[in-house]
Amino acid sequence: MRTISLCLLTILCLLLAVAPAMASLYDNGPFNGTTDAWLINFGSSVSDSFEAFNCGYCVVNGFGIVTWNYFGDSVTGVEAQFGTSAFGNDLGDQVVAPSVSVDLGFNQYGFKLFYYGFDVSGVHVPAGTSWITLLNATESQGDYVYWDENSGPSSAFENTLGSIPSEAFTILGYGFVFTTPEPSSIMLFGSGIIGLAGVLRRKLNR
Repeated sequence: MRTISLCLLTILCLLLAVAPAMASLYDNGPFNGTTDAWLINFGSSVSDSFEAFNCGYCVVNGFGIVTWNYFGDSVTGVEAQFGTSAFGNDLGDQVVAPSVSVDLGFNQYGFKLFYYGFDVSGVHVPAGTSWITLLNATESQGDYVYWDENSGPSSAFENTLGSIPSEAFTILGYGFVFTTPEPSSIMLFGSGIIGLAGVLRRKLNR
């Protein structure tokens, strides 16, 4: 009976199968580069929501943004806060430097557009809605840093103005999707285990 009980427990555990999630946890859409951008230094901060419904357990290990820079400037760092509410940092708060930089050319206002990728130490986020807040950005010449507005599906807030259109960004990481195997697969596996347990029991009783 003990062997059969262990087999049944194994079958029950198989009800939750784990599959790895994609590397891109969230994408707020393509950058715009021509409409507007929001200051993320000199006391200004911007907070955008992102969804992690595609995994039951998610870890953020990076993010990407598009910025407007003055000619000759480059972003050297930014403070990234992760939270369960706008401007929150209950999930993590890190100052990071760019690990990727891509020149996207000039816009009609004379700003240089750049894509920057940042690595972060694993930030655990729950399934559902979380927030990324950017502030205290630094540039090579100490100028303003602006985060490109693309009006994606995210909700967004500026720390003095309140609700604003959202910005161009991606959230990178990994996670696990919890799925239930097909009943036929469970029954087939289970019947095999129980059959094996019966054979072992007969041998042990001889």
